[in-house]
Amino acid sequence: MKKYLATGLLALSAALMAGAVAAQEFRGKHGTRINPVNAAVFEVVAKSSSRGADFWCGAADYARRSLGYGWKDRVYVARAMGPSVTTNRRSAVHFTMDPAAAGITPGGSSNSINRFTVGDSMSIQHANTYCTMPPTRF
Repeated sequence: MKKYLATGLLALSAALMAGAVAAQEFRGKHGTRINPVNAAVFEVVAKSSSRGADFWCGAADYARRSLGYGWKDRVYVARAMGPSVTTNRRSAVHFTMDPAAAGITPGGSSNSINRFTVGDSMSIQHANTYCTMPPTRF
């Protein structure tokens, strides 16, 4: 009985550790952290005093390297800047690759990298250009 209990606990422990590794945040360029909010939305959390460019860069980096989207695909703002729902940070922006699944109406191209209007979008290629800017200095 003890042998089966120990084996079961070991298997449960391994499964929990594997789940924890799978749920770890994605580390993007310029110190951004990206976490899934749900199946359609991901949250970009930047360092304090970050610029809008850092959020767009993080979204592009995640869409390319983690989700596998192409340069011409568009990334959309799903929620304007506000408190993070996946961390204790005060500033985060939600993005999506699928506006219909996220329940938002696509708008035009973003005219400002610092204003995050729901539905605004950029191509991943355009958003990625902000990754080449020097990171924010503290």
